[in-house]
Amino acid sequence: MPYVTAKDGTEIYYKDWGTGPAVFFSHGWPLSADMWEQQMMFFGMNGYRVIAHDRRGFGRSSQPWDGYDYDTFADDIALVLDAAGVEDVTLVGFSMGGGDVARYISKYKGVRVAKACLTSAVTPYFIQADDNPEGAPAEIFDGIRQGLLADRPQFLDDFNALFYGTNQNPGAVSQGVFKQTLQIALMGGIKGTYDCVGAFSESDFRPDMAAFTMPTLIVHGAADQVVPIAPTGAAAHRLIPHSQFLVYEGAPHALTFTHKDRYNADLLAFLRS
Repeated sequence: MPYVTAKDGTEIYYKDWGTGPAVFFSHGWPLSADMWEQQMMFFGMNGYRVIAHDRRGFGRSSQPWDGYDYDTFADDIALVLDAAGVEDVTLVGFSMGGGDVARYISKYKGVRVAKACLTSAVTPYFIQADDNPEGAPAEIFDGIRQGLLADRPQFLDDFNALFYGTNQNPGAVSQGVFKQTLQIALMGGIKGTYDCVGAFSESDFRPDMAAFTMPTLIVHGAADQVVPIAPTGAAAHRLIPHSQFLVYEGAPHALTFTHKDRYNADLLAFLRS
């Protein structure tokens, strides 16, 4: 299994499948590269080289005590891309992973990046602030941290209903998907899972948006209960005026699964454009 080692000794696991133009996928909280299996199979079978890593603290990567900040996440991605030797890659970030994409593009000045896609992403600024009144109240993230400390397995199991929108659409996914999602989430360490709540909610990516000079696709569900569209997808589109913005009416946060056929087709069209 391929790993790269960060300067602090953290080992970052990644998958590297197929041949052709490269697409790198960055996963959401609290999951791993495995959340992308529907996309990696689809694009791998359609002539693309697909790469996805497990963020430090999650999946098969090391679980260090610290380093759960976006500058470090960007450095970890740079190591993977360098080890894979890819050029002209499309970076795709889901939810928390959208921040990975934004910070990598900004910090590394778009090196290696041909295109970018922000999907259900926390960018440009998630938490409510005086200059971000549409953001999510800080109390929400305090509650997430409290839930993790009190009973992480049950909290993450309950989170699935919001993630897939089954509290509003009970038949959106199977119980097997719920079980798989919980299994993936519990592979992560509690420290990284806890610390990343602050990272994805409090990091301000508004300055990073100016670095998106490449073709950019933004996809967001109008019914996203986890990362509401107004302060995130819609705001990112305003800050990246040349971006293509696709709004999926009725789609929840995890549209990469609930709307996988449409999402895969839209992303494929973007890659081929």
